[in-house]
Amino acid sequence: MKPRSKINILFLTLYIGLTASAQNLSDLVIEESDYKTSIGLRAGETSGLTFKHFFTGQDAIDVIAGAWHHGFSLTAMYERSANAFGVAGLIWYYGGGGHASLATTQGYYYHRDGNRRAEFYRQGSVGLGVDGVFGMEYKIPMAPIAVSLDVKPYIEFVTTGGIWTSLDPGLGVKITL
Repeated sequence: MKPRSKINILFLTLYIGLTASAQNLSDLVIEESDYKTSIGLRAGETSGLTFKHFFTGQDAIDVIAGAWHHGFSLTAMYERSANAFGVAGLIWYYGGGGHASLATTQGYYYHRDGNRRAEFYRQGSVGLGVDGVFGMEYKIPMAPIAVSLDVKPYIEFVTTGGIWTSLDPGLGVKITL
């Protein structure tokens, strides 16, 4: 099986699992976030500055201004959160949104022998994608810091004709306001 097929099957399995587990969300104990707004950094395939704002105790928007080795991206997602395992300050969250990316350089895939195989980004190409997110966040008591670990699967359609998918795991550290 080709690596791209394996990634697509993994993405589909994750999506089905998250959709199935989301059916029992009304049974969960909802606890409001310990903060209203946060600013920080996310390290992962989508790495960059992150801004999160809670509109209600459970509903938030998360914006990531990302940079990667071939360009820049902007991601915006709606997130819903709930208390995790009855631990104060620990929440799990899920949601979705979209992103746009702009390639500033060209990128190629290479064979193991070093020969160039295919162009996957061209300078000036634009990508538009759909993102999901599922993760956990811990707001450290008595400190204005929150730490998160998530998976942000996406599918991206690029003007060069490419379609890219990724699970995009990430680690975030934020200052809470």
